[in-house]
Amino acid sequence: MVTEGDEDSKRRIRRNVVKVSKAAVKALVVCIVYVILARFLAPVSMMITGFQEMIETLLIVYVVLMLIGDLTSGTIVQHFFNAAKSLFVMIYLVFTLNHGIFEYTFGNVNIMVDLRLFLIIAMLIGLLGLAKSVLQAIDYVGERAELARV
Repeated sequence: MVTEGDEDSKRRIRRNVVKVSKAAVKALVVCIVYVILARFLAPVSMMITGFQEMIETLLIVYVVLMLIGDLTSGTIVQHFFNAAKSLFVMIYLVFTLNHGIFEYTFGNVNIMVDLRLFLIIAMLIGLLGLAKSVLQAIDYVGERAELARV
């Protein structure tokens, strides 16, 4: 005879298996996209020293935060990791793009590229992601308080 506790634990196990599967598929898709894009960015990474390492560091940290966020879905912790993901991308872009001014010396030629407009757009997108995470956390807390009241 199946008790209510057994069905509850089976339901929890199924839900956790779905969470892990979803997180693994997302990580796999991101890695596949990276492998495809890495082939197109190979000439750029040959010219710019450290470009490949910068992209890989961004990808690793982003995927880890995405995995943790997916595994903690349905909790308030998920929203904190989503906010951390947005903040990390914004801060990482500021530091890796040298505050928007990129200089490269190739032989006797010195090239300076102003990427501040790109950086501003990336910061605005990051701020939208951060605001979304904060609003989702507020909504989550509101829903929990409403359920507790009933």
